[in-house]
Amino acid sequence: MAQAKPQDIVELLTQDHREVEQLFEQFEQAKDDSRKQELAQEICKQLTIHATIEEEVFYPACEGKIDQDLLKEALVEHDTAKVLIADIEAGEPSDEFFAAKVKVLREGIEHHIAEEEKETGSLFRQARTAGVDVEALGALYVRRKAQLNQAVEADGLPDPEPTTLEKTQL
Repeated sequence: MAQAKPQDIVELLTQDHREVEQLFEQFEQAKDDSRKQELAQEICKQLTIHATIEEEVFYPACEGKIDQDLLKEALVEHDTAKVLIADIEAGEPSDEFFAAKVKVLREGIEHHIAEEEKETGSLFRQARTAGVDVEALGALYVRRKAQLNQAVEADGLPDPEPTTLEKTQL
């Protein structure tokens, strides 16, 4: 019986990045509002699942092992994305600022990806150098992603829960 290739969480997260980049590109090229809506929903779903896994699995494993300022920045970037995701989820392509929100989300995600993947000093590189067990985390990633996909299919996207933003009353 062939043994399954170990899953490396950094490779899996990087694969997620490529997939969402493709979705943003497809959104940019889409002409039809229904297609834009479909793509925006898929972008929001993929980013929500990805951020959840990073926050529950990857980032905690990096605590105390990598540059903590970089980790804090990543969490703030997630919160910024969560705010935009909630607005996009509640909107539709005919809304005045819908396309602008998707564009700003894309720009934020591109920055976030660069911080995680860049050649030197990236979050991913630091995790590898620090000896974070990326294969064990990869197995957790696979299980958690399957759970989250099932939950989204059954109940839709959960309301975003920012981790760094102050809870204020309006």
